[in-house]
Amino acid sequence: MEKVYNETKFLMKKYGITANKKLGQNFLIDENVLDTIVNSSEINSDDLIIEIGPGLGTLTAKLLEKAGKVICVELDDRMISVLKDRFFMYQNLEIINEDILKIDLNKIIKENKENNNFKEVKIVANLPYYITTPIIMKLLEEKLDIESITVMIQKEVADRLTAIPGEKNSGAITYTVYYFSQAEEILTVPNTSFIPEPEVASEVIKLTIRKEPIIKIKDEEKFFKIIKYAFMQRRKTLVNALSNSNLFESKEQIENLLEELGIDKKIRGEALTIEQFANIARAI
Repeated sequence: MEKVYNETKFLMKKYGITANKKLGQNFLIDENVLDTIVNSSEINSDDLIIEIGPGLGTLTAKLLEKAGKVICVELDDRMISVLKDRFFMYQNLEIINEDILKIDLNKIIKENKENNNFKEVKIVANLPYYITTPIIMKLLEEKLDIESITVMIQKEVADRLTAIPGEKNSGAITYTVYYFSQAEEILTVPNTSFIPEPEVASEVIKLTIRKEPIIKIKDEEKFFKIIKYAFMQRRKTLVNALSNSNLFESKEQIENLLEELGIDKKIRGEALTIEQFANIARAI
């Protein structure tokens, strides 16, 4: 850890950089964690890697040694000069100074695969806590041509993303992640592995994108809308939660549908399996 710690402190001092709280910046200084992220990503020279929020480039340095090309998407202007100075010798690096939520990843991936014949595209990142969910949702919902997403995020969020739908820790995003990918927890990371130290523990997780969603749904929009409403007011029963969804004419209609499907009318949304939500979507 000492080597990466000293390197990070040197770069912060050289460029006059302090972690930006608004951008959720915590610089990773644990080499073992860095190696675990890279190894879990299973990167080779035929891969295009998209790194979100590279910061000072600590993880970037290891990615560049393994990948065919690394595209860094960094919002913070201060980090751009650090990355350009640090990696000016590398021919396999592209830096995009943009908000990851606003760029067209499909276009970027398509152009790079066509021009360079990359076999696989993988997302790797140490994600800012405050914006983890929107980023994960974008990566999944846009149905990108990617093989996997390996990220370090807040442990509490990781527990939700990797849960089995209908079991403990399930949230609306649990069903989205499970629908599009196979999730696994890789490593718990203590807050002492960062500068500055965050208040909570982190977790490295990997989402391997499914070739086909785990269940077949004709109307995905309706399916996810039902799940969204089921979790908007978690303490309410599913019947009461769906009453506000504009998908049903009355509470009685919802109760009758649940009865037909063999679902308890007093159940809460968080207790439903993904198949049960799919059955409700199909029935309406």
